[in-house]
Amino acid sequence: MIDLKDLRDNPERYKTACEQKNKSVDIDQLLDLDRNVVKIRQQQQELATEKNQAGKSIAKIKDADERQQAIDRMSEIKVQEKQLDQQLEDLEPKLSEMLLYVPQPAHPDAPVGPDESGNQEVRKWGDVRDFDFEPKDHVTLGQDLRIVDIERGVKLSGTRNYLLRGAGALLHQAVLRLANDVMIEKGFEPVTVPVFTREEAFIGTGWFPEGKSQVYEIPEDQLYLVGTAEVPLTSMYMNEILTEPELPKRYVAQSLCFRREAGAAGKDTHGLYRIHQFEKVEQVIICKADVDEANDWLEKIVANSEEVLQALELPYRVLEICTGDMGMGKYRMYDIETYMPSRGGYCETHSASNLLDFQARRLNLRYRDENRKVQHCYTLNNTVAASPRILIALMELYQNSDGSITVPKALRGYMHNLERIEKK
Repeated sequence: MIDLKDLRDNPERYKTACEQKNKSVDIDQLLDLDRNVVKIRQQQQELATEKNQAGKSIAKIKDADERQQAIDRMSEIKVQEKQLDQQLEDLEPKLSEMLLYVPQPAHPDAPVGPDESGNQEVRKWGDVRDFDFEPKDHVTLGQDLRIVDIERGVKLSGTRNYLLRGAGALLHQAVLRLANDVMIEKGFEPVTVPVFTREEAFIGTGWFPEGKSQVYEIPEDQLYLVGTAEVPLTSMYMNEILTEPELPKRYVAQSLCFRREAGAAGKDTHGLYRIHQFEKVEQVIICKADVDEANDWLEKIVANSEEVLQALELPYRVLEICTGDMGMGKYRMYDIETYMPSRGGYCETHSASNLLDFQARRLNLRYRDENRKVQHCYTLNNTVAASPRILIALMELYQNSDGSITVPKALRGYMHNLERIEKK
């Protein structure tokens, strides 16, 4: 949620944000609603003051007619108060709902563009392998080696499901363990989070209302399955006031993640790229309200993910995401795309976001600064590793002409020193 005071003072800034982020919010209508709400609250305050003064004076009025007039006025005030209460009851939910859809203005240096076509490459790392044989895709490799079983995954749970078996399951776990170890060595606190969370956490982190169609719901318990550990990690301190010395908070969490992929019928249906259930190691930063510090953290959390990819010796590129592709709450955003031969190029494996106080305002996540002033925190997040999507790159780039897969050196210690996955 944005700062309503800033919206009042700088409406054109938010109209520009709506235009750049392809969001259809009527800022003028919202401000009219806000003015009406403010006016009604002022009227309520004036009536409360008048009622308080009248209540004190009635007993002192000696003239019977004057006393009756005062009593009648008290009755009128009560009627007016009920009318104003009803007006607020009608207007405040509309205002709150509209505010949930107002996008955060992007960083002034963020590229302006309508969609992913406006994203800009920042840098590349690693050399793309030039095969001297006809390479297989990860599905063929996985089936031949009996480490990926899509047929039985679909039999159990429907489309976009799978099983990882034997060395495939070990490879999956090894990547996640490497990611955790890298983050823990950097001083991030590991957290095990629940994968079903209340609605307020999804609203607070900005996943609802826009992204609700992508989330699995458990209606009987009024809970939802998370699509990323970002939701519970960032929401841990909602409705709390931290102290400035506690900040920044650095967390890393590995969790199961669930996404319905609603509206993605026919898109990326082959293999392990776009699936309903996966595991992800996520990093989250909660820091003080300092734009420079938040921007520094964004660079650091991107570098953390790059370190994992470099340890795996996977070629990748970093993109800065443009305004039309970055999402409503993002101030600045980077994606990391890893090279996947079967998909013919670099494909998204990581996503890093600086959201300033957008989430904190929705979560009521605050801290008390050195001057005892209460401020909203800033929040950031980024993927460290998401599997099995990253396995596409690993399996395809490390395959051998005989159909085996070489295990990256960085993962062998997590796989009982296995050097090669071969057909048994």
